Amino acid sequence: MTRLTRQEIEQGLAENREAPGGTARNAHAEALVAAAEANGDRALFRETLDNLINAYLWSSESSKLLVPFARLLQEYDKEPGAFSEWDAHSLFWQFKWVASAIADSPGVPLASAAGWLDEMERRYRIAGYSERPVREAELWLADASGDDERAEQAFERWLAAERDDMSDCRACELNGQGQYAVLRGHDDRALEIWAPVLAGENSCAEEPHRILATSLLPLLRLGRSDEARSHHLRGYRLARGKESLLPSVAKHIEFCALTGNESRGLEILAEHASHVGPLANADDQLAFHGGILVLLRRLVELGHGQSPAVPYAGTPHTVSELYAVLHSGALGIALQFDARNGTTRVSDRFLARIGREPVVGHLPLGVRSAPLGQPLDAAAPAAPSPSAPAPAGFAELVERARRARDLGHPGADALWDEVAVRASAEPDADPLVAADLADHRALAAAKRGAVEAPELLTAVREGYRALGRPERAALADLRLASVAAQSGAAPAEIRRLLAAALRAAQSLDPTEPLRARRLALAELTAIRVESYLRSLETPGDAPHAHGHVELAAELTAFIVDHEADAADLAAEAEEMLGRIALSQGDPERAVTLLAAAAVRAVAAGRSWQAVDALVLRAGVLLRLDRPEEAEQAARSALEHAAEVTDADAQGVVRLTLADILLRRGEAAQAAEHALTGAHWFDQAGLTADGGAQVRLVLARAYAQDGRTAEAAEVLQSALPDLLEHGEEQVVSAREFLGDLLRRLNELRPAAEQFLLAAETAKGWEDPRPQARLAQSAADTLSDAGLTTEAVAAYERALELHRLTGEEPVAEVRVLRSLAWLGLRAAVTDPAVSRARTLMDEATGVLEAALAEDPGAAHLRAELAQTWHQLAQVLDRHVTAQTEHFDEDEDEEEDKGEQEGERGGEGEGAPEPLGEAEIEALRLEEIDLWDRAASAYAELGPDHLRDRLQCVNNAAWTEQERGQADAGAARVAALIDEVKAMPESEVPDWLLPAAERLYAQLTA
Repeated sequence: MTRLTRQEIEQGLAENREAPGGTARNAHAEALVAAAEANGDRALFRETLDNLINAYLWSSESSKLLVPFARLLQEYDKEPGAFSEWDAHSLFWQFKWVASAIADSPGVPLASAAGWLDEMERRYRIAGYSERPVREAELWLADASGDDERAEQAFERWLAAERDDMSDCRACELNGQGQYAVLRGHDDRALEIWAPVLAGENSCAEEPHRILATSLLPLLRLGRSDEARSHHLRGYRLARGKESLLPSVAKHIEFCALTGNESRGLEILAEHASHVGPLANADDQLAFHGGILVLLRRLVELGHGQSPAVPYAGTPHTVSELYAVLHSGALGIALQFDARNGTTRVSDRFLARIGREPVVGHLPLGVRSAPLGQPLDAAAPAAPSPSAPAPAGFAELVERARRARDLGHPGADALWDEVAVRASAEPDADPLVAADLADHRALAAAKRGAVEAPELLTAVREGYRALGRPERAALADLRLASVAAQSGAAPAEIRRLLAAALRAAQSLDPTEPLRARRLALAELTAIRVESYLRSLETPGDAPHAHGHVELAAELTAFIVDHEADAADLAAEAEEMLGRIALSQGDPERAVTLLAAAAVRAVAAGRSWQAVDALVLRAGVLLRLDRPEEAEQAARSALEHAAEVTDADAQGVVRLTLADILLRRGEAAQAAEHALTGAHWFDQAGLTADGGAQVRLVLARAYAQDGRTAEAAEVLQSALPDLLEHGEEQVVSAREFLGDLLRRLNELRPAAEQFLLAAETAKGWEDPRPQARLAQSAADTLSDAGLTTEAVAAYERALELHRLTGEEPVAEVRVLRSLAWLGLRAAVTDPAVSRARTLMDEATGVLEAALAEDPGAAHLRAELAQTWHQLAQVLDRHVTAQTEHFDEDEDEEEDKGEQEGERGGEGEGAPEPLGEAEIEALRLEEIDLWDRAASAYAELGPDHLRDRLQCVNNAAWTEQERGQADAGAARVAALIDEVKAMPESEVPDWLLPAAERLYAQLTA
């Protein structure tokens, strides 16, 4: 086998350090150790050992770091002088990782683990380090072995010891202190300890990732479910896919299992399926598989034991089979720990964890998850009924169902479902109850458009007639006519059925209490159906306005005739009038009619009937730019929806209110209603429709409230559905997601979303959206350091902006960005020349735009900024000259590494300039900064910061020319001017900053 050279090993180390944590990186690091050892270079060997220790740490194989650490420690003991100060510090720092790895390895005897702690303490004492990390390690070993007294003493000594260079970062320490509080049953205290990390005051590579996961159950137990939801959305996004954070991933899976979000838990499990098998780190395996077992047990209880699960070590398993495999393996690990520690603490905690019951029935998370589907187990538990608890007696239940039916109450269907269940157990069958149940089934068939509906309704009608209930038979007649219209029957047949229904109502005994209502209902149904038939019979190219006028007149007459004896039907008619007004382009009249319809419905004792009218009214008011009234209407709809059982209707109400609140800047309230709306749309099976729209609103509410990570998580979950909602929706959603990801510094994925959105907008007649998106992608690619890709995106954006000729500022900013990108690799003469050309081109665009609109302040500000940036380009050119052609050879040698990064004096290096050329460049810089400062002065106090920067740059450039007095004079003039300005126009920081600058220049 060919040995690697030192250069190849060093290159391998550089690549390995940048690789993502995991077994592939570890294997490469192991190979580099072997290569360095074979090479015989001890310094290189030590470096590869250090790299391997770090690789193991950031993976699920962290327990393996014991061996390379022991070898590195031997190297230190042999030749301490070969370790630099930093190398020695790193070695002692790694002692803490070793302490954790030993505690997490059941194969290491307790005496050996204690011996390593003693050795750590001894070495730290000799090196002069605090005992703080030693006591922390002692705490966790004592806790695992059940020595609570020693653990408490170690905890107190940990807190008492001073922090020094060997102490863990503040965020990691707070994590451990909070975890210890949780183990002692003090959830509230743990959250107090974690507060600085959760608030972003302390952080590190793995915090707040771990604390966000560990805080989930404490928050739930304390009833702080909103915070728990937030921590899940933020925390899982941080932990996802990171091998070293598998225990944290497991906590998110467990959280989902204990909050009624089993489907979300399954999705998280599927994303980490490759780790569902034996892990090198036994403690990580126990923690990771323990969280999965909580989910699997819940799925078994819900009847999904025979459903397919993720594979174990590549072998397919059902949920029940996977539970058995993981339970056996994890319990075996726990028992190994118990055997080593001489206590049952680890297995006790493991069994208590996997036996946890749900903390809440269902906590809406906002993210989209596929439903679990129907249980496959034969003994699957029945889903709980959404209806209210049934009355004690069957007769009372039937009476309640009939009253609800006659009122048109939304809960009537659930009551009749309960009647159907209990009727079979009744000893004596009641023929009227049987007829009512048949009526219930027929009506359900009619609502869903079933082909058997007419036959069922006919049987219902005959059944009621046979029982002497003509008032119910008349209703069946009317429903037959409606079903015929819905199914597209011939107009003559529909009219025949309508006439039959009207005769049935008219033939009712004059003393029948429901006769007037049946006649009114027949009349309103005839009005609706006849309007439909007229539209069918009107030629396709004929105007429909007359039909609307005729329908409106009929509805108006109906309201006058029946507002006293059938107020709820009059309310329906008035709502129809409102919809007609909308279709005729009269929103103001629609608003009035819809409000009146809602009032009528409430007055009739049917508040649920007002919901649709109020929701529609809220939307119209919002379009009329009357947001306060729109919110009032939506809130009224929500209030009246309390008894509505239709999940779709509940979702629509909350979507409407959330959208209005978001537009009014009430982001927190909007999020609350959008979250509930998403739950209802999911319940209605409309996840991809209303569910996608309400999640978009939820994401926007989170973003507006500064909860960027949560917004991104929600939007990414809904994106596949939103992509099916038309091109405009696709572009909007992708652009929004790109903005969110950019804020999260996820630059490559952000750029991808902008580019995909731009591709969708490619065929649009208006090129401006595509130009804007291409520019956003270019900005993001530039921030990500992807220069070539950024240049291509900027050039495309520039081409599109020039097609419109309407976005001079955008065009100028693209040109300036291209100028700076050309200087990123090296400040060469061609690059500077190209940058100058682009800046001049930007100046020309602005001057042309100002010629058409001389008073445009934003254009003058951009022109000043362009002068400012051109001066900076020239300054970079001068600086590059001094860096590359310094006359002091020793100084030149010290800069060798930096020059190598810039290209050295070979290809790409700038050509040397003479003193006169450099002086000319500096004078041009000063002139440009003076021009920019003057322009900013004309633009007023809002540009004082920009003006000071220009004065600052010009002053220091004067000093470089040996003209410090000239630079100081510029600053003094600005100070005098600022002092003469009204105090309200001058920022507090400005004068002190200018005076400090003056003092530096005159020192």
